[in-house]
Amino acid sequence: MRDGCTPWPPEFAERYRAAGYWTGETFGAFLRDRARRFADRTAVVGGDRRWTYAELDARADRLATGLHRLGIGPGDPVVVQLPNVPEVFEVVFALFRLGALPVYALPAHRSAEIGHLRATTEARALVVSAARGPFDHVQMARKVADEAGEGRVPHVIGVGAADPGSLAEAGALPLESLRAEDADPAALCEADPSDVAFFQLSGGTTGLPKLIPRTHDDYLYSVRASAGICGLTPGTVFLGALPIVHNFPMSSPGFLGVMHAGGSTVLAPDPSPATCLELIERERVTLAAAVPPVAMLWLDAVDGGAQAHRDLSSLQVLQVGGAKFTPEAAKRVSGTLGCRLQQVFGMAEGLVNYTRDEDDEATVIGTQGRPISPDDELRVVGPDGAEVPPGEPGELLTRGPYTIRGYYRAPEHNAGAFTPDGFYRTGDVVRVAPTGHITVEGRVKDQINRGGEKIAPDEVEDHILAHPAVHDAAVVAMPDPYLGERACAYVIPRRGAEDELNRPALLRFLRGRGLAAYKIPDRVEVVPEFPATGVGKVSKRDLRAAIADAIAADRH
Repeated sequence: MRDGCTPWPPEFAERYRAAGYWTGETFGAFLRDRARRFADRTAVVGGDRRWTYAELDARADRLATGLHRLGIGPGDPVVVQLPNVPEVFEVVFALFRLGALPVYALPAHRSAEIGHLRATTEARALVVSAARGPFDHVQMARKVADEAGEGRVPHVIGVGAADPGSLAEAGALPLESLRAEDADPAALCEADPSDVAFFQLSGGTTGLPKLIPRTHDDYLYSVRASAGICGLTPGTVFLGALPIVHNFPMSSPGFLGVMHAGGSTVLAPDPSPATCLELIERERVTLAAAVPPVAMLWLDAVDGGAQAHRDLSSLQVLQVGGAKFTPEAAKRVSGTLGCRLQQVFGMAEGLVNYTRDEDDEATVIGTQGRPISPDDELRVVGPDGAEVPPGEPGELLTRGPYTIRGYYRAPEHNAGAFTPDGFYRTGDVVRVAPTGHITVEGRVKDQINRGGEKIAPDEVEDHILAHPAVHDAAVVAMPDPYLGERACAYVIPRRGAEDELNRPALLRFLRGRGLAAYKIPDRVEVVPEFPATGVGKVSKRDLRAAIADAIAADRH
């Protein structure tokens, strides 16, 4: 395995191969096989462009040839920061064909994150959007590249420029110029399936993201297993509404699971209800994936909102993951959208859980599913590291055939993030039922300690969401000189219900639901929207900072 990565111990690797989890397939071969089996089927739809599997396969080969002539080869990292456009597929599979390593960045990342990725991986190229927009990614990438130092300056490649010729002035190469007329077989390389295929980024709440090395073997096992659990077929039409290289829309089952089955992926340029619900209607989407804030916007848009007229009858399953979907919100899915809900709980470091078709309604609404693999090992531990009694909440630790054993080039961080025997400390507080289903209670760092009384924000949020005037809620800790922490509830009202929401009314409502007195929020902030992370999750870190600043200002 690549230097700086932590391999699975040999006895575990042998066990996973013997069990049939690791099959020796690579991502380059993955697309080649699907192009043979599903040549004329549509692989990806983006705007007015539709590429078949055969066309995508040929594009990957031609671009791989051009990138090879640029000097990119086996083992070379390349930062890929693109919006939801078909070229994402073309670029990453071209890199796989070379044995090069995509480093997946989100569109919301800026020079601090991109510079960190370039420096950590010593990336040979930065592939960014050159389309017109509110932010100039090409200029940012050029700045990051120039800071690399003499002899180590990576190429900057722009995608989607209205005028490709203008990129030369910005010191970038248009992607169009790199597509060779014919593929050169000598440029293509078959990678080692046990080695790193690409790098994902941690979703950590502090500091710069850590790099997650994923191998061909481990990740493709997750893809195949996910496609099977989710019942994907060549008739599956998947809506990619979230940033498509994020772990959830990429592999849970995501576009890779859909490709495994021979289905189609429809790329949405943004996750708004107007955009996505129109695409579901037009493209006859059968499967969509959303984070909770996005799902709730869709629900409100259909439930008496501006998109109530949409024909969503093709939609069979809405997956919700990335953060806990509270039961009050989960109950609305089938009645409003007319489809099944599938909860997904996973992490880019590995472990993925799904509710299943055979689960009863209470399980689908109230849990975040159970693990993919019989060899996913779970521990639930208390602050002292000892396992808690069955059914009690604690921090989730896990290891298995697709969960990493360490972040890339991060030995000090790994010492705290992994146990000596290889379990990853997820930072998630969960309960595990006898059936193996997991209920997420929150994050270790999100838990509020109010004078020794522990408050799980998710529980309070679920009660707040039951209020008919509430669209969304987020409960966070705020500093207090006497109790250490108190609870602050940020609340977004439903459209037209702004006048119904105030602190006294909300607190009366919560008391009426029998919520313990110490769990009643000490402060309520009614806001029009929440700050979001790069993939659309609520940024509780920003909310905690905002309320701390507000309290400090009040004191002055």
